[in-house]
Amino acid sequence: MKPQPESGEDSYRGSGKLLGKAAIITGGDSGIGRAVAVAFAREGADVAIVYLNEHQDARETTRMVEEAGRRCIAIAGDVGEPDVCHEAVERAVRELGRMDIVVNNAAEQHEQESIENITPEQLLKTFQTNIFSCFYMVQAAMRHLGEGAAIINTTSVTAYRGSDHLIDYASTKGAIVAFTRSLATNLAEKNIRVNAVAPGPIWTPLIAASFEPKEVKKFGSDVPMKRAGQPAEVAPSFVFLASDDSIYMTGQVLHPNGGEVVNG
Repeated sequence: MKPQPESGEDSYRGSGKLLGKAAIITGGDSGIGRAVAVAFAREGADVAIVYLNEHQDARETTRMVEEAGRRCIAIAGDVGEPDVCHEAVERAVRELGRMDIVVNNAAEQHEQESIENITPEQLLKTFQTNIFSCFYMVQAAMRHLGEGAAIINTTSVTAYRGSDHLIDYASTKGAIVAFTRSLATNLAEKNIRVNAVAPGPIWTPLIAASFEPKEVKKFGSDVPMKRAGQPAEVAPSFVFLASDDSIYMTGQVLHPNGGEVVNG
């Protein structure tokens, strides 16, 4: 992508908010996931990233985390499969020694102008990657999460305003909001907090892979701030929700979206 997304490698300055903790981040090889991994590392956390098959990107994220002085475990696999999530969690705990933070960030989207063009195969795959994976990852992690643990899910502004050309994607993001609120209530007595982040137009590789060049060129220009956001501008929301700064918040959604008011 030109320009390359900003991951915070040169700009994020940590203050030990996650010192001694360990996190697992799906979709951690690039984009928002990479920026979150870098920010977590700079705040003192070791991280495991789970990604599909972008091995070079995963190596680059690993380098960034290790340059911040923390450990990074890169795990390849399809998080839409429950066995992959279970094996990823077990490996992360085995190698990092613990698990305190789960970030469900993996996603895919496929632009279609008509609902009639969404095939059963596309519909199932989008739901498997975007929302089924949240269930599978949390189910796998639950026995390792203790009091004070945090689960953070990546939803989207499309969950609130919809998207006429990403109907299945927006539907999964709406499901993630409901999942977040429901799981937060379910786990409140265990003192495990569950929150979400709903980014607006963020400059990530997913954008270039999903849209036509003419749409990519004007991406983000329709929000009040008149530009796409950078992954590094979203990562602090995840740090806040992972840290004790948000100790009295659960079932909530943060909205780094360039000024779009979504009332959610």
